[in-house]
Amino acid sequence: MIQIKNLSKAFSGKKILDNMNISLEKGQVLSIVGPSGGGKTTLLRCISGLETMDSGEIWIDEQQVDPTKHQEATSQIGVVFQEFNLFPHLTVLENLMLAPTLVTKKAKEDVEITANQILAKLGLKGKEKQYPFELSGGQKQRVAIARALVMHPKVLCYDEPTSALDPDLRDSIAKTILELKDEGMTQIVVTHDHEFAKKIADQLIEVASIQ
Repeated sequence: MIQIKNLSKAFSGKKILDNMNISLEKGQVLSIVGPSGGGKTTLLRCISGLETMDSGEIWIDEQQVDPTKHQEATSQIGVVFQEFNLFPHLTVLENLMLAPTLVTKKAKEDVEITANQILAKLGLKGKEKQYPFELSGGQKQRVAIARALVMHPKVLCYDEPTSALDPDLRDSIAKTILELKDEGMTQIVVTHDHEFAKKIADQLIEVASIQ
């Protein structure tokens, strides 16, 4: 499970998050929904260590973690970015293998086996040698999810996973998230899409735009 306790964050004196508390059981999906400027992406960036918290604590499986510490974040929290952030000069398989081989120093042969298994599970078998520019938006999104999963995170975070996708592709991403939920993956999804949020969520938090 993940617990977020009394998380606060301000920019230039403006309070964006104020003593936020969240508790999410293993295998649950939390949707954080609302317009731009409500703090939902800031919350996600604090959870994933891309922003430092002004105050607060994050606990995973009853252990306090500091997501800004690279080694802790690598093994605990995965992030799927809104713009996918795939390396354009690397194939799909190379994108997946880069972090595990460089950061966790795992053997390439073992990483390749795991990467291929995850790609097959996400319906991407046969795409291993393709480059990002050869993929559709939905395929790029699933590759981004696969790249996060290959690091074996305990919590998977998504920043606007459907923002560039048409309705059919949104449904395919919802299906992927729910399949991962069935496998016990705890997930936090930031989105402006209420319908999508309700489709996938065990818990839903709505934020308002900050004036």
